[in-house]
Amino acid sequence: MTTNSELQTRRLAATPRGVGVMCSFYAQRADNASLWDVEGREYIDFAAGIAVLNTGHRHPKVMAAIEAQGKLFTHTAYQIIPYESAVSLAERLNALVPISGPVKTAFFTTGSEALENAVKIARAHTGRAGVIAFGGAFHGRTMMALAMTGKVAPYKSGFGPFPADVFHAPFPSETQGVSVADSLAAIEKLFKTDIDPKRVAAIVIEPVQGEGGFNATPTQLLRGLRRICDEHGIVLIADEVQTGFARTGRIFAMEHHDVEPDLITMAKSLAGGMPLSAVAGRALIMDAPAPGGLGGTYAANPLAVAASHAVLDAITDEQLCQRATVLGEKLIQRLHKAQVTNKALADVRGLGSMVAVELRDPITGAPDAQAVQRVQAKALEQGLLLLSCGLHGNVIRFLYPLTIPDALFERALSILDEALGA
Repeated sequence: MTTNSELQTRRLAATPRGVGVMCSFYAQRADNASLWDVEGREYIDFAAGIAVLNTGHRHPKVMAAIEAQGKLFTHTAYQIIPYESAVSLAERLNALVPISGPVKTAFFTTGSEALENAVKIARAHTGRAGVIAFGGAFHGRTMMALAMTGKVAPYKSGFGPFPADVFHAPFPSETQGVSVADSLAAIEKLFKTDIDPKRVAAIVIEPVQGEGGFNATPTQLLRGLRRICDEHGIVLIADEVQTGFARTGRIFAMEHHDVEPDLITMAKSLAGGMPLSAVAGRALIMDAPAPGGLGGTYAANPLAVAASHAVLDAITDEQLCQRATVLGEKLIQRLHKAQVTNKALADVRGLGSMVAVELRDPITGAPDAQAVQRVQAKALEQGLLLLSCGLHGNVIRFLYPLTIPDALFERALSILDEALGA
């Protein structure tokens, strides 16, 4: 039997250190919310491939759809020879996104590609170059996506210079003393000091910041951004790569607000573990690029498209939006209870099952990344996999599959209680 230690030695010798790997154990198999390593140890997966597996590992509907498509064909390059399944998936997404009027969807492969292409579409539509994003945002690791990302280490360190005409405004944060008014005022200041609004193609925002710390965007900020975009002819892009597909209790997190974006980017749980991303938006804007301006060799891969159809079916059939809300409420209640005894738990926040807890030194109030690492280590000892996030690495985020069995969820919460000292 190959051991985790042996594989770790091989990985360090064969792959570069720039690909950061959190765990020192290696996956052998997985099912729903459980994962087993090569030595047979079981883990409860509260990472879900970084929000990719809202429908769990190897969902039966997803596996059956991939198998059925595999018997037909695996690749034609959609822009060479198209196929009905991709067209019908675009039709389904067009009907689901919270954008009124005619909508169109284009498919890509990764979340970064979706963001890169959303900017291309906005630039083609407006004839402008500028982009405004937010501090703490994460939009991907390719160069334009990285330029929009609002966190330096480890993502941007050593990789500049980045594409020009990308600017950042502060994201509202009570703990950092930044209000919605401050954020909107900062954008107006950018228009005075850095870039004419007539040169801005797009404003990009996550409805809930992912890597930034699971910070929900206030409705008032989105309303302000919509007003600014309407006033200056700017495209409003909602990055729903991590928030999409039932995670927040709705198919898309923008449904929690009375604000419509012009474009929505999506990936991760769109295809249940298969690589697929998309940009959906107002047809007039989506049609701005000339034929050939969008695409990709693997874009709309048939196996991934089949998986995505199955994911949408599972979300509806198993009422996963409702389940996200129920599970999230249970988790938040447990975290609030843990706050009574663990004073380092400075803030509990969440939307549906996009839940996080922020740890700070109870005396100084300083972000405490080491406390997060201790909690992660204690939980992992008991077989619970947790992820961190936040500008200072002092936030624990919870990304369990929404299909997790109730008994396994309760077992995970008991492990979490112990790790938090509750």
